[in-house]
Amino acid sequence: MPMFPDVFSEIAAVLLTAAVIGSIGVLLRQPLIVSFIAAGLLAGPAGFGWVSSADQVDLLAKLGIALLLFVVGLKLDIHLIRTTGPVALATGLGQVLFTALIGYVIALALGFAPVAALYVAVALTFSSTIIIVKLLSDKREIDALHGRIAVGLLIVQDLVVVAVMIGLSAFGVVQTNSAGLTYQLAAVLLKGVGFLILLGLIMRYVLPGLLRRLALSQELLVLFAISWAVTLAAVGAHLGFSKEVGAFLAGISLASTSYREAIASRLVSLRDFLLLFFFIDLGAQLDPGLLGAHVGPALVLSLFVLIGNPLIVMAIMGVMGYRKRTGFLTGLTVAQISEFSLILAALGVSLGHIDARTMGLITLVGLVTIGLSTYLILYSHALYDRFASWLDVFERSVPHREQAGDSEAYPLSPDVVVFGMGRYGGEIIRGLKEGGLSVLGIDFDPDVISSWRTEGVPVRYGDAEDPEFLATIPLPRLGLIISTAHELSVNLALLASLRHHAFSGRTAMRVNRPEDSDALMRAGADVVLSPFADGAKKAVDSLIALRRRDAALSTAGIGSEGPAARPS
Repeated sequence: MPMFPDVFSEIAAVLLTAAVIGSIGVLLRQPLIVSFIAAGLLAGPAGFGWVSSADQVDLLAKLGIALLLFVVGLKLDIHLIRTTGPVALATGLGQVLFTALIGYVIALALGFAPVAALYVAVALTFSSTIIIVKLLSDKREIDALHGRIAVGLLIVQDLVVVAVMIGLSAFGVVQTNSAGLTYQLAAVLLKGVGFLILLGLIMRYVLPGLLRRLALSQELLVLFAISWAVTLAAVGAHLGFSKEVGAFLAGISLASTSYREAIASRLVSLRDFLLLFFFIDLGAQLDPGLLGAHVGPALVLSLFVLIGNPLIVMAIMGVMGYRKRTGFLTGLTVAQISEFSLILAALGVSLGHIDARTMGLITLVGLVTIGLSTYLILYSHALYDRFASWLDVFERSVPHREQAGDSEAYPLSPDVVVFGMGRYGGEIIRGLKEGGLSVLGIDFDPDVISSWRTEGVPVRYGDAEDPEFLATIPLPRLGLIISTAHELSVNLALLASLRHHAFSGRTAMRVNRPEDSDALMRAGADVVLSPFADGAKKAVDSLIALRRRDAALSTAGIGSEGPAARPS
């Protein structure tokens, strides 16, 4: 007998459970995916047994997956792969290939059948776009070189997982049909080509004008985007592919329009809400007994993901000529499996390729790796400092790929080095140059570097938190080092590194909060720069000067009819 009188009450209880466990997860700095699966496990048959409306939860879960794939397609930026150079493509494909091969061998050694081992191996290759982008954004590293490479790598992984889903869906159609294999494969291929051609025509002749009209109302534009995603998901399933593939193509069809950012930003919250039901449904179907039986294999596979995946990425990036630090920070971002891994496993269960035991194993690996990798990414710089001396094997004697951007001529003995060439740092650089000083600018954003280089300003790629980078600039001949970084931790790390290198010049550090000034002064900063306070003081001085001038003019009887003569 159901515990709740209706579906509405049941869903309310499940959502409340997810909110409570999610709050606990946030306090423990865990991704919500882990919390939602735990909520499903608690509310499912193995827990309180609240989830009896499986059809409704499953429908919401499928809508969430469709929107997830739609947003992935919507944000697919092939230009990003090009701007990060071949490293995103090479690292992405190389990591997928080597992780799958090694994972397959490990799964076979653990006693899995070949098909199950293949699913396990493929599931280990994909990393969570949602988690990585969120953590990098929180750390303000999404525009750093390792952040850009990681995002490009994730795009490559997303393309691979969609291709795998297409292949599995087509294979499932062929398996369930008694007609000839060749005929069925040809039919699926023709349907796919026809679908793409029709979609291309709609993108060319229908969508531009339609979206222009719909954009007059933001609500209508978002409603169309959702209906477009769900409609193409249904068409994709009807043609013998999967709903996920159809939704992904729906996203791609809008990715080249000027409305994609507006649509994506409004859909993120709805996507995350509906995905909640997928993870709750997944947790509700888990049998704790099955999970307990897979603890040993799950730990082996989790260690491979947590350690092996970063090592694979570091090895590939080292061969390509990147510094060990860049490879390490990029590698840590792939030390978990993805929500796509769980979706792929669920697809395998629906096709009859794997059983619930294998699904449980993949889910357990997901829980372990997603939980632990969060801490690896959050404390990536501290981890690098601890293990840097052991990572020399992953770096060429000359890391030419990153040093290529440093080969431009710059002052051998600049008067000032400025870390951070954003808006505030840029104004400082221009002011110093106008004052006749030679300046070397340093930033970790490749786009910023390119922009300043076109203006003829000496620049280098570098990170204020990288202690090894300081050894590459002429510290003994420098009179002043300025950091415009927002974060107190970055400036404290820079000051510590400067002390380590016995820097004898002056330092100026930026603060955003007045209470951080004392910490920087105690750490050795000579000058503290406060853009907001300094800007406000300059504005007040200008306003006071304006009022004094107006008062003087008023006393002299000049301009009494103008705005300046009006009483305050």
